[in-house]
Amino acid sequence: MTEVHSTGVSHDLGTAHSTYPGDDALFAELFAVEDRHFWFAARNRVIDAALQRIAKQLPQVCRVLEIGCGTGNVLRVLEQTYGSGNVVGMDLYSGGLRYARQRTQCAVVQADMYWSPFSIDFDLVGMFDVVEHLADDAAALRQASVLLRPEGKLLLTVPAHMSLWSYADHFAGHHRRYSRGELAKKLDAAGFEVEYLTYFMAVLWPLLWLHRRLASWSRRNWERQARELFLAELRPNPAVNGTLRWILEKEAILIGAGRVLPFGTSLLAIASKRPDKPSPATVGLH
Repeated sequence: MTEVHSTGVSHDLGTAHSTYPGDDALFAELFAVEDRHFWFAARNRVIDAALQRIAKQLPQVCRVLEIGCGTGNVLRVLEQTYGSGNVVGMDLYSGGLRYARQRTQCAVVQADMYWSPFSIDFDLVGMFDVVEHLADDAAALRQASVLLRPEGKLLLTVPAHMSLWSYADHFAGHHRRYSRGELAKKLDAAGFEVEYLTYFMAVLWPLLWLHRRLASWSRRNWERQARELFLAELRPNPAVNGTLRWILEKEAILIGAGRVLPFGTSLLAIASKRPDKPSPATVGLH
């Protein structure tokens, strides 16, 4: 099983973001598998379904920012929906951005979200498996709010359930996994009104728990072997990969219809910035 993540404004690595920020080999590994790997494909379908749900609530011409775009795997989904001229990808590390430029026509910027180069505000900000990499996730969510116009939308995904913590989280540089209630509270505290919050990747929950427990129990020094174990998850058996991709992509239909799934290995949230919160023009971002 696998659960790999894209971040970049974190102070960890860009995509998959191990604790080795300069590890360009990881970007190459991810770029090679993302198009066919079940986890990436299913997450993109779910994100696309969420985008279609909120499209009518946003301006026809939308300013969109993805924070932590990594290799551009999700950035191209945003580009397909909103057009390359309206979408910007931002990441702290240049290694992933080299691949993002191959995948998309939209602008990509190497920058830290806390020192934003933008003087405009955005209608939609995406953070896809980013905030779990940050020691201060509350500050990151507040900064995402600053980058949005009043009543702008935040769309984000995070890994779920600390009971699933494993070598993969250690290798990816995670600080935490989230419960539904915890994420809702943190979004509220950051100035957001949560409109939709659901688990997804439901079928993976028992499989991931069992797989990672067995892998951990069978390797006493798994922290030192986390890279090896993690990379193995990027190469699932083709039959397993195809089956899981087919099953997981069906969740997009439920999420597109606004259904709330009771469990899963990931969480997806749609939240609106409360109108009383500041935007870049009022806090002096440049």
